[in-house]
Amino acid sequence: MRALTRFLSLLALMSLLGAGPAHATVYDAELSQELLHGPDLCGQAPCRDVMPQAQRFSLRKGRPSYVEAFGSGPDKVEHVVGYVFLSTDVVDIPAYSGKPIVTLIGMDTGGVITGVRVLKHSEPILLAGIPESTLLKFISQYTGKRGDAKLQIGHGDSASGAVGLDAISGATVTVIAENQVISRSAYEIGRQVGIFKREVRPPARYTALNERLSWAQMLAEGSVAHMQVAPAAVGATGDGPYMDMYFGHLNVPSVGISVLGEPVYQRLMSELKPDEQAIFIIANGQASFKGSGFVRGGIYDRIQVRQDPKTFTFRDTDYQNLYGVQAEGAPAFTESAVFIVRSKDFNPAWPWQLALLANKVDPQTGAKAFVHFDQEYWLPSRYLIGGRPQIARVEAAWQTIWKGKKLEIGLFLLVLAFTAAMYSQRDTLVRISSRKHKPWIKRPRHVLWLVSVVFLGFYLKAQPSITQVLTWFHSLLHQWKWELFLSDPFIFLFWWFIIISVLVWGRGVFCGWLCPFGSLQQLALSIGKAVGLERFQKLLPKPLHDKLRYIKYGVFAVLLGVSFFSMEAAEHLAEVEPFKTTFIVGVWNRSWPFWIFIGAILGWSFFSERPYCKYICPLGAGLALPGKFRLFGLKRKAECTTCHACAAGCGSHAIDSEGKIDQMECMLCLDCMILYYDDHACPPLVKERKSREKQGLALTPINAGGYFISLDSVKDALAARKES
Repeated sequence: MRALTRFLSLLALMSLLGAGPAHATVYDAELSQELLHGPDLCGQAPCRDVMPQAQRFSLRKGRPSYVEAFGSGPDKVEHVVGYVFLSTDVVDIPAYSGKPIVTLIGMDTGGVITGVRVLKHSEPILLAGIPESTLLKFISQYTGKRGDAKLQIGHGDSASGAVGLDAISGATVTVIAENQVISRSAYEIGRQVGIFKREVRPPARYTALNERLSWAQMLAEGSVAHMQVAPAAVGATGDGPYMDMYFGHLNVPSVGISVLGEPVYQRLMSELKPDEQAIFIIANGQASFKGSGFVRGGIYDRIQVRQDPKTFTFRDTDYQNLYGVQAEGAPAFTESAVFIVRSKDFNPAWPWQLALLANKVDPQTGAKAFVHFDQEYWLPSRYLIGGRPQIARVEAAWQTIWKGKKLEIGLFLLVLAFTAAMYSQRDTLVRISSRKHKPWIKRPRHVLWLVSVVFLGFYLKAQPSITQVLTWFHSLLHQWKWELFLSDPFIFLFWWFIIISVLVWGRGVFCGWLCPFGSLQQLALSIGKAVGLERFQKLLPKPLHDKLRYIKYGVFAVLLGVSFFSMEAAEHLAEVEPFKTTFIVGVWNRSWPFWIFIGAILGWSFFSERPYCKYICPLGAGLALPGKFRLFGLKRKAECTTCHACAAGCGSHAIDSEGKIDQMECMLCLDCMILYYDDHACPPLVKERKSREKQGLALTPINAGGYFISLDSVKDALAARKES
C-alpha cells in the first residue's frame, strides 16, 4: 500500500508539472447565483469585454433574458448599441463533459457578434491536455460574424452560405457543442429583439378526423407527450420521480374527445375563442406542477408553454378543472388541469414545449438555482391539413458528428465485427495453427494490432479511457444523459462492444486484441524480436508479478474514490493513462514528464510483454471485475493441473501452478490454446500420440482432449497384421 501511495503521489506531481500553463483557469469556476440568475447580469459578469463600445448596461429583461447595452455617439445622446446575454439563459446544450459551457456573448444592433467569453467549462480535455488558449483562439473566430449566419466546424460552403470555423484537434465534441451554444443563443436573442425576422406562419387547420383513441395509441403517435424528471435533477431525494407528467393539445377532435369525452369536449370548444388553444396536464410525483404559492389573480409559476422566443404563462382565469380522463388505459394521477393559451402568437401547427420550472438545490452548499425542464410537443401530421409544415431544425451536436463520419463509422464497425467473428472461431483457428505446428493465428492479430494503433488510435482517436468509466458511473448516480455518450460515435460504439465482449468472453478481446495502446506495446515487443532483442525479452518472476498486478486495481479504486470528492482531481490523476498523450493530444503537445512516462512504458515493452496493461492500467482493472462473470472461458484438460507447459509460455502470467487460468488477467492471446490442440507440443497429447503411433494407428484430433481412429487406418493395420 505504501508503494501505491508513492506511485500516485509521483503521478499527481507529474500531472501538475506536465499541465503547467495548460491548466484551465475557468474549469468548473464558481459562478454566483446573481450572475446566473440575478437581475443585474453585468454587475457580476464582464459585459464590457464582449461589448466594448457600451457605457452602461440595463438589468435582465425578456424571455430568454438579455441585457441592453447603451452608448452615445458624437451627439452625446444615449442609445442602444447592442445586447449582451448569457448562453445558459437561452439554450442548454451539454458539451463532452455533460455540462454546458457557460458563455457570455455580445451582439450589436445590426446582428453582428461583438465578443465572446467563456466564463465556465467542465471539459476534461481542456483541463489537462489541450491548453485553454486553444479554446480562446477558437471562440475569437465568432467576433465579426452575424448571429444568423450558418456557422459550421470545418470548411465553409459558398453554395449553401455556410461559414467555416477552425476546430480544435482532439476536442471535436467540445467545439461542435460550443458552436451550437453561440450560434443558437445569438439567433434566438436576435429574433426576440427584432433583428432577425421570423417567417410568417399560417394558422393551424385541423383534419376532419374524429376517432376514439386509447391512451397507448395517443402515446405511440405523439398526440400525448410524457415528461419525467428524476429527483436527482433538482437535488431532491426519495423514491419515485420528482415529476411524472403527461400532456396534450385538446383542440384536435380525436384527442380532445378521447381525453375528455364528447360532452365535455363540446362544452370546452364552445367556450374558446378562435385564437385560444386548450392543453391538458395530468401528473404524479413529489412536487406539484400547480405550485403551492398560487393566489387568486396570480400566475401559475411552475408551468409554462414556450414556442420560439415567446413564452406563455397561465393565470387563474386560464385554468379549468379536469376531473377525469376518458381514454382507455389512462394512468392514475394525483393532480390535473386544463390550461388555455390565449394568444394569436401561439400556433399549434408548429412545435412547442411545455416547461416545468423548479428550484434546484445544490446538495453540498444548499444553494438554490432556477432550472427548467422542457418537453417538446408537435401534433401528428395526420391531424393537420397539408401535414406538418417544413421547418429547419437545429440538429443535436451528436447527430451532426455521426452524419459527418459515416464512412469512418462503417470501417470502425467492420473492424469490430471482424474481431468478434475471428475470436468466435478461435477453436478452428488454433487447430489450424496446431496442425501446421506454427502460430498462424498471430498473423491476422498483428494486422489487427496495426489497425488498432494507426486507424483506431491515431486517426479516429478512439481510445477508451478510465475517465469514461468514472463519467458513466457518476451519470448512473446523478442524471443519465444519452447525449453525453453519443457525442463521440467511436467511443460510444467501442464501449458497447467492450460491454458485450467482456460479459461473453472476458476483457481480453478488447485489452489483448483491440486496445490501441495495448496493441502499441505488443507491436513494440514484436519489433524487438525482429531486431534481435528476443534473447533479452523476459517476464518478471511469477511471485513478483503476482504482487505487482494488484497495483492497477489500487489505482482504479483510488481514481473512483477521488472522483466522488473532485472530478477535477480525478482527471489530473487519470494522467496515469498514457492514452491522452499518445493518441488524443499528441506527445509533441505535452511537456517532458509525459515524454519520460510514455518513453519508459514503450521502452520496457521492447523487452517484456504489455507491462503497462499488467501492472498499471486502471481501465484494464475496471474491465477485469465484470469479466470475472463472463459466459465462456478457455478450455482446460484434467492433465493441466500437473502440466506446466502452458504456464511457462503465458506472456500474461495468467496461468497458476495448478493450471488454472486467471480470466481477470488473461489477454486471450490463445497461445495456450494452440498448445492445447498440438499433439507435438502439449505433453499429454504428445504422450498419447506416441503411444498410438507404436500401434501403427493414424490419428485425427476431434475434441478437447481425445482422438478418433479413422476406419482406413484400422483397415490398413488389420491387413498388415493378417499378412504378417
